[in-house]
Amino acid sequence: MPASPSTARAINDRLALRLLQQEGPLTAGQLKQLTGLSRPTVADLVERLTASGLITVVGESGEQRRGPNARLYGIVADRAHLAALDVRTGGVFVLVSDLVGRVLAEAAVPIGGDTGTGPAVEQVVAAVERTAKEAGADRLHTVGIGAPGLVDPATGDLRDSGGLPAWHRRLAAALQERLPDARVTVENETNLAALAEQREGAARDRDTFVLLWLGHGVGAAVVLDGVLRRGASGGTGEIGFLPVPGTTALPSATDCDGGYHSLAGAAAVGALAREYGLPRAEPVDGPGVAVVVREAVAEATGPPGGGSGPADRFLDALAHRVAIGAASVASILDPGCVVLGGEVGQAGGAVLAARVADRLRRMSPLATEVRAGGLGGAAVLRGALLTARDRAQDELFAPAERQGLS
Repeated sequence: MPASPSTARAINDRLALRLLQQEGPLTAGQLKQLTGLSRPTVADLVERLTASGLITVVGESGEQRRGPNARLYGIVADRAHLAALDVRTGGVFVLVSDLVGRVLAEAAVPIGGDTGTGPAVEQVVAAVERTAKEAGADRLHTVGIGAPGLVDPATGDLRDSGGLPAWHRRLAAALQERLPDARVTVENETNLAALAEQREGAARDRDTFVLLWLGHGVGAAVVLDGVLRRGASGGTGEIGFLPVPGTTALPSATDCDGGYHSLAGAAAVGALAREYGLPRAEPVDGPGVAVVVREAVAEATGPPGGGSGPADRFLDALAHRVAIGAASVASILDPGCVVLGGEVGQAGGAVLAARVADRLRRMSPLATEVRAGGLGGAAVLRGALLTARDRAQDELFAPAERQGLS
């Protein structure tokens, strides 16, 4: 059945808005070319979107052209302001952007380990409010939060996870209470990193891949046929709990020590570096260990398995550990591509990825490309912003009748 006129208009409007988001400002002629719509249809949708306050004239296409045909139309960026949070054990990174994702203000909020739950939550909420004010935002439309741990797919709440601070679970509710007009969402940090790598990083050409997060802890995110998979309880990719060879114990339901975390987490990688006479990581977290890995990459002289210096032997040993996790994932999912994300994955870069690929070929009969992540530790914050932007645009770009405005 052909679409009704109102449905067709809504589809055309959404198409034009997505193009303006992806390509930046466009003329009516460029919109006609990219959409395949007729000139009158494009003129109508431009008039509609301008009247609704979603797009506006932002300039002209060239010095040699003047008049209506040269006008560049762009999304009204200040129609909504967004916040993104990357929640870590020791603090939070915050940014505020406009509707097109342009970052307007940023802040880092350290939280000491002895800070109580209430004071910690208050510090973060106050920092979000300050950052929004600095960005010139009267109100926040959407807040996206990336945090470690399991997110309940039924409620969207961060579930209780052993070893994580209690203030993590209180944060979303506190933000919603203080910012009642905002839409607050929480997503697992590794899932957000995968979305960012898929949209803007190393996996832009892949519909199916696994992101192996190597930072303070370890995790995995699974994208199959372009869709992020969360699992029945939100636990897809909790690879830190995976029992693997090379550890001295087994993980438990409340503690991943003894699982893959004990082989490839920051503390384990730092200890491995010391075994090979490399500098001690300070502090022993994702960024601290990443410094050691980056220095080892700079000092490495040989190909995978071919160098004899401490840096080469450390990288080979690290690659072996990473490959154990990658081989486990490949044997179940056969994703064809594993992206090494997180601070350690970014620090290891192509050198570590090549070594992991070499060992993976020996462990698994399944052809699996190994790539270095392009965004590193910044991927979580970027993913939180992309998620917030998508949600805000889905609402603001919806037909008027869906917004209750007709």
